[in-house]
Amino acid sequence: MNITHLEHVIIALIIQGALLRLASASVAGSIAVALLMGREIAQHEYRLGIQRGWEWGETLPVGMFEGVWRGWTLDSALDVVLPALACSLVVAVLSVKRRRALKQRY
Repeated sequence: MNITHLEHVIIALIIQGALLRLASASVAGSIAVALLMGREIAQHEYRLGIQRGWEWGETLPVGMFEGVWRGWTLDSALDVVLPALACSLVVAVLSVKRRRALKQRY
């Protein structure tokens, strides 16, 4: 684990927290993870393009979904999986709190 994994977790939790007033915790967490996944896929596309001799100003020589299924390393997978786990933990904690509050009310 390196510092980028922690940074991605913090960024995802900030995004999820900012969106909690607008959407449920699961939707907010999904949006945060989707943003980070899109970033990782774009990095894979650029990395594949550079390996194929691509230079700025040219069209990327990468297939439409090639960045989704090619170029994943353990590091890039953890950059998405760890924030997803952190956001899922927030969803679980908030749902337990909500259930307890509902039980106390009735």
